Amino acid sequence: MTTLPRRIVVVGGSAAGATAAGALRRLGHAGPLTLVGAEPYAPYSRPALSKGVLTGADDIGLIGLAALAPDVEQRAGSAAVALDHDRREVLLDDRERIGYDGLVVATGARAATLADIGSADPGAIETVLRDLDDARALAARLTTRPRVLVVGGGVLGTEVASACVGAGCEVTVVGRDAPLLPQLGPHLAELVVAAAVRRGVRFAHHEGGVRLRGSGPATTVDLADGRRFEADLVITAIGCRPNVEWLEGSGLLPARHLGGLRVDDRCRVAPGVVAAGDVAAFPGRDGHRRTPLWTSAIEQAGTAAAALLRADTAPLVPRPYFWTEQFGLALKACGALPVAGPPAVVDGDPDDGGALLRWPGTTAVSVNRRIPVAKLRALALALAS
Repeated sequence: MTTLPRRIVVVGGSAAGATAAGALRRLGHAGPLTLVGAEPYAPYSRPALSKGVLTGADDIGLIGLAALAPDVEQRAGSAAVALDHDRREVLLDDRERIGYDGLVVATGARAATLADIGSADPGAIETVLRDLDDARALAARLTTRPRVLVVGGGVLGTEVASACVGAGCEVTVVGRDAPLLPQLGPHLAELVVAAAVRRGVRFAHHEGGVRLRGSGPATTVDLADGRRFEADLVITAIGCRPNVEWLEGSGLLPARHLGGLRVDDRCRVAPGVVAAGDVAAFPGRDGHRRTPLWTSAIEQAGTAAAALLRADTAPLVPRPYFWTEQFGLALKACGALPVAGPPAVVDGDPDDGGALLRWPGTTAVSVNRRIPVAKLRALALALAS
């Protein structure tokens, strides 16, 4: 039987929050619906920040998400600072309280920094890329062509490095792991790294820790093995931390919540409360884990909205999809990552214009090939049959 809460509040002006709000209306919720977002902007595409905004390929004014229905109250620039779950109220930073019958938590995550983990000297400056203001500031900084050091060899780190190289900067990337290996696997990682090296990027892999030293613009990064790198601009891309502090004392957080807000396979947290996106730890074979990907946020948001309205909502079965654009390569992947071993080439040549690749199991990847996601996903599913 369908149960429709009278008033629903969505906290988080992210892709997950906006998607959930849109889904709630489509699924039949006709009551009051409020979207609260800490940023002073309407919801926008966060992946575009590193893929297009920094390179100038995407105009900042064109990365906004589809507009919500006019009867959705949007509270941009209002941050939630506390939750009284017993009284069902969200407390905002201006001390206003908003009551709810149903709540969607979509407060996302923030960039982790070296200072967070005690690996930066007081006064040492590190730059991050997480939101629109970060992207604007970094794009302006790159026009001066600084020497750039990126700390973190994951996907965001290499995408940022690609944008910096495109801006004419000298770029070094340092990471605890071999670049992109944990995220993509050896074959795809080597493909991207080779393209980066051809464009002049230097990589330094370190087994131990890293230390950011200096004050103001005079910055160095020391590796545990004694190597030292100087830079005019240090960009940290070492992951993200879920924005759950505002839920302290609500009774919704586990004792240790660095892994995010735990949800079930329908994105439910508690009666009348669901969560989606970078803040949500979804159950899987390895326990509850956050999956800070755009497609995960969209999938979870749709499921969360349905679960808030319907007791018989089907569990979410994630359909992994990933894409990146960097160093002249456009990669799309449907299926599990990282992938091990060499692929079978379905079509084309990855070293000459692009190819379709497949790995045993359920993973298909396009390299510089225009292919609809549905077709790529069908290829991945065909491998499992």
